[in-house]
Amino acid sequence: MSNIETVVPRTTFKRSSGVLLHPTSLPSQFGIGDLGKAAYKFIDFLEQSGQAWWQILPLAPTGYEHSPYTMNFSAFAGNLLLIDLERLMEEGLLRREELKPLSNSDSLREAPKDRVDFDQVVPYKIQLLELAYSRFKPDTLFEQFAQEQAYWLDDFALFMALLEAHEGEPWTKWETSIARRDPDAIREQKEKFQTKIQFYKFSQFKFFQQWSALRDYAHQKNISIIGDVSIYVCHNSSDVWANPELFKLDPETLEPAFIAGVPPDYFSETGQLWGNPVYDWPRSQETKFDWWIKRFQATLQYVDVVRVDHFRGFEAYWQVPAGEVTAMNGEWVKAPGIEFFETLKEKLGTLPIMAEDLGIITPEVEELRDRFEFPGMRILMFAFDGDPNNVHLPTRYVPNSIVYPGTHDNDTAIGWWGKASDQEKQNVLRYLGHDSAEEISEIIHWQMIHTAMASTASLAIIPLQDILGLDHTARMNDPSQNAGNWRWRYLSSEMLTLELSKQLLELTEQTNRIAT
Repeated sequence: MSNIETVVPRTTFKRSSGVLLHPTSLPSQFGIGDLGKAAYKFIDFLEQSGQAWWQILPLAPTGYEHSPYTMNFSAFAGNLLLIDLERLMEEGLLRREELKPLSNSDSLREAPKDRVDFDQVVPYKIQLLELAYSRFKPDTLFEQFAQEQAYWLDDFALFMALLEAHEGEPWTKWETSIARRDPDAIREQKEKFQTKIQFYKFSQFKFFQQWSALRDYAHQKNISIIGDVSIYVCHNSSDVWANPELFKLDPETLEPAFIAGVPPDYFSETGQLWGNPVYDWPRSQETKFDWWIKRFQATLQYVDVVRVDHFRGFEAYWQVPAGEVTAMNGEWVKAPGIEFFETLKEKLGTLPIMAEDLGIITPEVEELRDRFEFPGMRILMFAFDGDPNNVHLPTRYVPNSIVYPGTHDNDTAIGWWGKASDQEKQNVLRYLGHDSAEEISEIIHWQMIHTAMASTASLAIIPLQDILGLDHTARMNDPSQNAGNWRWRYLSSEMLTLELSKQLLELTEQTNRIAT
């Protein structure tokens, strides 16, 4: 028998709803969504539709395959690819003739309209941002930003300059004195790459300046933003390079001694290896979780609520010795979740956090979640396996939860329905009160949206792809595939029609989700 105390959590959110959309998925003429006009039009659509929330994925600068979760260069920095070039033009840092739509650039092949082609976008935007920087005159606002954010910005800007100088080679392959951050070597590199360092500081300044303006606009429209913190960070990042003592690294090579993942389960016979280094939690405890506290504080500078990805890792995490080719030969290691969140609460006063508690969750993880009254997640696409005790069935929801038809890791509702088994479809039909799959095939996305909105979960979040009625080609991420994810974007703000807005507003009103 477990001696864990049962806690009945209070409801964190007022009954309301919102939309899941990463900014890279916004339309623009420059190959990738940005913080420009389309983002403001999206917020207008949310307001007109009665929505109270905009949920995004991590905003960090991305590397290999551009996953915002596992391959980012900093847990603190913003993705400079999201900077609105037209705003820089309005500030006099770029000229109109320099802003050729990406698909019309003579040196590039035509960009796919509904997919981000990072091979084109990265050099295109970097070139223009460097041009803008060459015309930038540092002012008081820039100096204030650089000073206030120096605790992460200095390391990040130097790291990016060195990464570029080493042609993308990971920091463990750099000169030993730089990899191990010898003070004299670091001082020399700062002088050598001063201009490039300032460019990266300028880019972060512009990113956060533009994001702050967008967030202020959202608040004016009574829209709050749910951000995302991935529990692990990339080994090839300024975070690990600047704070190697916080991670379990090989003392000789500085490569990960253990890597993160999850053990074998129903979904994978060999488990999952993510490649990220795991934390040396006792070292964090010695610092009273200083790095983690700063990470949450930094995130809450630009979002209102933080979704913690892989929440169960704060109770116990699966570590696998480096060199293993599967996750089978790992072990569970306890993490100081209670102590951490108590410390975080002391620093923040409140904990505006929601927990990604999907997968195999133990009573200990549930106790940690409920102790701090963090709402958990429920996914409708997981609900119809025929098990009456399935926690994803709406009849099993507690109010302090967030329901999604599917998340960024799932197919769209239409794509999911097309691949669902006959038995699963029968379970859906039985639950919804329909007789045949043909009846609802064309409206399955709205059936799923309605079911989520009508549930007792205090918060319902709907992926924009489902509101638009898009098929599997609009899927954002397929965890079973390593390549080609994180690229979907919708074609035009004109897709957010008044008719669509009215339909969503009526459903929001009918299900009593208009935030007051």
